Formats: sequence, structure tokens, C-alpha cells
Amino acid sequence: MVWPRLKKITLDLDDLNSYRPISNLTFLSKVCERVAADRLRHHIESQQLFPVRQSAYRPHYSTETTVTAVHDEIIKAIDAGNVCAVVLLDLTAGFDTVDHQILLQIINRRLAVTGRALDWCQSYLCQHSQTFCINGQLSGPFLVDCSVPQGPLKFIVYTEDLADLINSHQLSHHLYAEC
Repeated sequence: MVWPRLKKITLDLDDLNSYRPISNLTFLSKVCERVAADRLRHHIESQQLFPVRQSAYRPHYSTETTVTAVHDEIIKAIDAGNVCAVVLLDLTAGFDTVDHQILLQIINRRLAVTGRALDWCQSYLCQHSQTFCINGQLSGPFLVDCSVPQGPLKFIVYTEDLADLINSHQLSHHLYAEC
């Protein structure tokens, strides 16, 4: 069940962008989500499957680490007399665009998650629906075929191919995801 909540009291009530979707999940579903995310993170870290230059949502890879690394690379490039450009991408709605089938393929192919663990990921992601409650009126359930529940970790996994593409062109990069 999803309820729209006004972001700020001063915003226009008739503008849908003034609202934030809020869903109440059960305590048990939150615990299961957290356990699964922790186990996936442990698997990715123990097998060293994170992109080397991916920061956020893992120990010792913070905002400060990212800023320091980028600053260091800029200074080195300038000192070497090279041209330096910084490209910053804002994927504000990125979590809402993650296709579940592609994410499952990546989890299987890149992270070697198979068998029951992959089946669990599939049951968790697929056949998920939302019902909206606006002014006491309920909408019919809508199938959700994209977006990432428990977003950051799965979004990092989803964007891992971007790191490979950048590496293939021998460009320096640093990826950082923040919710």
C-alpha cells in the first residue's frame, strides 16, 4: 500500500511532484530484506565482485574517500600537463528505472548467484504489485516491473556494467551512489 505524503507544507497540493510515495512494510518483511541485503553484500565483498572504484554502502568507501580520490586524480592530471574533464551524472530517478529481469541476469551472471538464492531474488523482485491510497480511495494493484526495493546495493550491482564500459576505454573514473 502506497500513500502520497506532501514533502513540504508550502508546496502546491495540486502538483504531483510535491508528494513523496510512502509505503508501510511489515516489520518481518524489513527484517528479511535486511538479512538478504547483508548476505548479498557479504558474498560480493568476499568474492571481490564490487567494481574497484565503486564507493558508498560498503566499509571504507565513503563520500570522503570519493572526493579525495577524485581530487587526487585531478591534481595528478594537471601536474602531468594533461587535460582533465569531470562528468557528473545525476541519476535521481535511477532506482525507479531498474528493470527486474536485467537485474536478475546481472545477479546470476556477474555475481554467480544461482539455485535457491537466485529463485529467492526472483520471487522478491517479480510479481510485486502496489496499491495506491489517495483520499481514502484505493487503486487497483499495479504490477511493478522496474525499480529496486532496498535500492543502493542492487543499484550498484545494476550499474556495474558502466564501470566495465569506462574501463574498456581506459578512462579514469569513480562511481558513487547515494540515496
